[in-house]
Amino acid sequence: MRLQIESIRVGYDNKTIVHDLSLQIPDGKITTIIGSNGCGKSTLLKAITRILKYDSGHVILDGQNIAKMHTKELAKELAILPQSPESAHGLTVEELVSYGRFPYQKGFGNLSQKDKDVIDWSLKVTKTDAFRQHPVDALSGGQRQRVWIAMALAQETDIIFLDEPTTYLDMAHQLEVLELLSMLNKEEGRTIVMVLHDLNQAARFSDYIVALSQGKLVKFGTAEEVIVPEVLKKVFHIDAVIGKDPRTDKPMCITYNLLHIT
Repeated sequence: MRLQIESIRVGYDNKTIVHDLSLQIPDGKITTIIGSNGCGKSTLLKAITRILKYDSGHVILDGQNIAKMHTKELAKELAILPQSPESAHGLTVEELVSYGRFPYQKGFGNLSQKDKDVIDWSLKVTKTDAFRQHPVDALSGGQRQRVWIAMALAQETDIIFLDEPTTYLDMAHQLEVLELLSMLNKEEGRTIVMVLHDLNQAARFSDYIVALSQGKLVKFGTAEEVIVPEVLKKVFHIDAVIGKDPRTDKPMCITYNLLHIT
C-alpha cells in the first residue's frame, strides 16, 4: 500500500472530529468514504491531503511522512478536488486546466511542450476539449465539474481525491462524472478516493468503502461487506432493506426507516 493513515486525530476549536483513525488506501482502486453529515468525511480527506493539520498520527506516502514533504513534490503525487472549488471567474477552460501544471513549473516560466501535451490530453479524456476557449463560468454544472477533474488530471498524479464530486449535479451528470472516474481508474490505473452521499452510487462504483460515524471507523471493506443493515444502522441510524442492483449485481439500498434512538 502506497498510502497509509496511522492513528490520525483531527479537530477544530478544541473539538476532536476524527478520532485516532488508521486506514490503508488500496492502490489502483476506487475507495469511497460514506457517513452522515458532520461525521468527519471531508475533514479526513483534507487531513490526508495536508490541507488540514492533524493533531497527532501520521500520513505515510511511499514511506515518507507527508508532513515533511515539500508542497510541490506532494502535488506531483496526489491531487484533490474540493467540495466547492474556488471560483474560476474570468478564466477559460484551458487556462484553468493549465493550473494543474504548477508543480512542474520553475518560477513563472511559460508552459513547456510537455505541459501543453498533458493539458491537451486532460481536456480530451474528460471530453472538455470542445469548449477549451469558453469561460468556465459559462459552462453547465456537469461541464464545470469535468473541467475541474481535467485540472486535477493535469497534475499527473497517481492518486486523486474528490470531495463529493456529484454534489449539485442532476442524475445524468452525476452518472457522467462517476463513469469518468471509473474509466480513469480502469484504463489509467489511477487510485481514486472520494466522498459520496449516495449509498447506491458508492456501492456501484467503488472497490472499497470506508464507513465513518462520529469521526471513527465503523467498517472498511467491499460494498458487499459495508452496505449491509448492521453497518448502516451504526452509521446512519436507519433500518435499511438491502437488495441487489439488477444491472450490476452490487448491493442496493431499496428502502429504509429511521431508527428512533432514546
